Amino acid sequence: MNGKMSLVTGATGHIGFALVKELEACGENFKILIRKDSSQFDGIDCERCYGDVTDLESLEKAFEGVDVVYHLAGVIEINKGNEDMVWKVNVDGTKNVVEACKKCGVKRLIYASSVDAYPPLPDNQVMRELDRFDPDAVEGTYAKTKATATNYVLDNNSDTLETIAVYPGACCGPYDFKVSSIGEMVRLFIKGKFPISMSFGKYNFVDVRDVAKGMMAAAEKGRPGEGYILTDEAITVDEFICILSDICGFKAPGIKIPLWLGKVAAPLAEVYYALTKQTPMYTRYALKKLLSNCNFSIEKARTELGYNPMGAKQSLSDMVDWIKEYEKK
Repeated sequence: MNGKMSLVTGATGHIGFALVKELEACGENFKILIRKDSSQFDGIDCERCYGDVTDLESLEKAFEGVDVVYHLAGVIEINKGNEDMVWKVNVDGTKNVVEACKKCGVKRLIYASSVDAYPPLPDNQVMRELDRFDPDAVEGTYAKTKATATNYVLDNNSDTLETIAVYPGACCGPYDFKVSSIGEMVRLFIKGKFPISMSFGKYNFVDVRDVAKGMMAAAEKGRPGEGYILTDEAITVDEFICILSDICGFKAPGIKIPLWLGKVAAPLAEVYYALTKQTPMYTRYALKKLLSNCNFSIEKARTELGYNPMGAKQSLSDMVDWIKEYEKK
């Protein structure tokens, strides 16, 4: 165990908890910033700090004596009408984190941005790390807030506070306590309630543990003021569903809905999720993402950080095992 002290914001989230587990496994000294207590952290040897990224005073108290801050707190999935809250958490909250780091003498800030901040290039061109992001070039509140916050983090890189951004893809893997959209799909699969596939769509998935390891590598080896794309293999929706079918021991769905039906279904699905208060799996925004370029290069992270993701099959297999075990409790 070394003498360095780290802190994780957003520790209850999917990547955040994976990072907590990786830090613990490596024998690191670390704190977590949480809004309220959670049984998730029972048995984990860390200091619990209570606060919120929208409360600067609570950050300054938590960041005392900290060398590295991993900033993962943010709002990903939202309902319409919550845009102001998303900006407040994702942008204003990130500004507060930067200011608290400066005031408390934090040496390194590792910020979890998102590949959603990248405007998709045409014709499936390879997308690599950008130096600057344009919020007006991306769609959706989440993407715009991530682009804005990333600029702020990298603009504040200095000799006293070194800032680094990482850009994860769509996350899967264990520790899905809050039930993500992918987690909801996997849970339906386990119950045998997902009888269809899609003839369209492709996306870049990544295991939360790979992102966590990538963030720790960025803290150790990342170049200040730089960003690193942390994704894995891009696979089609049908490949994703066939992998899940194989893991769960079910026959792959014989029905594959065409794109025109997918376009009709998206707005209807949004109404259904709103009425039933279920985790949204399929929306118009999700459809756009599935049809957009997801050809991200991880060469920079592989070369500079030693990043080596595990692949969708291993990640989804572990996710299924974790969900089954967790839902027994």
